[in-house]
Amino acid sequence: KKLSTQKNFLVHFLSMSATPIPRTLALAVYGDLDLSLIKKMPRERKIITKVVAESSRDKVYQFIKEEINKGKKAFVICPLIEPSEKLEIKSVKEKYQELKKIFDEKILAILYGKMKPEEKQRIIEDFKEGRKKILISTSVVEVGVDIKDANIMIIEGAQRFGLASLHQIRGRIGRAGEPGFCFLFCDKLSSNTKKRLKALVESADGFELAKKDLLIRGPGELLGKRQHGLPDEIMKLLGNHKLILISKKISQLLLEKDPELKSWPLLKEKILEMEKRIHLE
Repeated sequence: KKLSTQKNFLVHFLSMSATPIPRTLALAVYGDLDLSLIKKMPRERKIITKVVAESSRDKVYQFIKEEINKGKKAFVICPLIEPSEKLEIKSVKEKYQELKKIFDEKILAILYGKMKPEEKQRIIEDFKEGRKKILISTSVVEVGVDIKDANIMIIEGAQRFGLASLHQIRGRIGRAGEPGFCFLFCDKLSSNTKKRLKALVESADGFELAKKDLLIRGPGELLGKRQHGLPDEIMKLLGNHKLILISKKISQLLLEKDPELKSWPLLKEKILEMEKRIHLE
C-alpha cells in the first residue's frame, strides 16, 4: 500500500526490488499492492555495453591497462569460485591465474561470498582506496558495493547470469558520472541469450529490461513455484493490463458495497477456495 498521512491507515507490507523480475511484476499486478516507482537515477550515467568476441580479448585487456594508468579501476566477474570439470567457464581462481600473467599481480584482488566478513571488507577497502586496481569476483558485488572510480566491467560467461543480475552487476561502474564500459564474454550464444544480451546492450533502464525479461523468460506460475517459463492460465492474462485494471476497479467497488459478498455466494466460494492455495506476497 502507498504511504499515507491518514492516522487509520498503516502499511503492513513493503516489497522492494531494484530490478523487478517477471514474477514480482506479476504479483504487483494480481496482488492487493499499490505500485510506486523510483525511476530517477542518483546521477546521470553513461555506460557503453558490448558483447565481445574471444578474438578481441587482448584489445580489452590493453584498454584496461590504459584506463588503469589514468587512475581507473576494473571489475572482472566470473560465475564460479572454483574450476569446474563439467562447465567450460572461467572461475574466479582461474581468472586470477590468467590475469597475473598480463597485469602486475600486486594490483589484483579476489572476492567471493565464502570469505570471512572481515576479509571481504579488507579487500573492498583495498580496492576502494586504490591499493588494488582489478577486482576479480563472483556476483557477490551485485549490490552494496560503491567504488566511484571503477569504470570498467568484464563479465565472463555472461550467458550464465539472468538479465536482472547482469543489469545490477553493470550498475557497479560509472558511479562518479564518467562513462563506464561493460564487456560481455559468452561461451555459448543460444537464441534466448542473444535476446537478453541485445536488450542489455540497447537499454540501461531497469524497468524496460524487466519488461523484456518478461517477454523472453515468461512470468512463470502464480499458483505454482516456477518463476519463469510458460504461464499457468491466470498468468496468461498478464499482458492484458487494461482488463486487469478494469477487473481490479470492479472488485474494489463490489467490496465497498458488499464487503462480505452476501449477494455473491458463488464468487465468495471461489475466493475462499483460492485463498487456501495461494498467498499473494
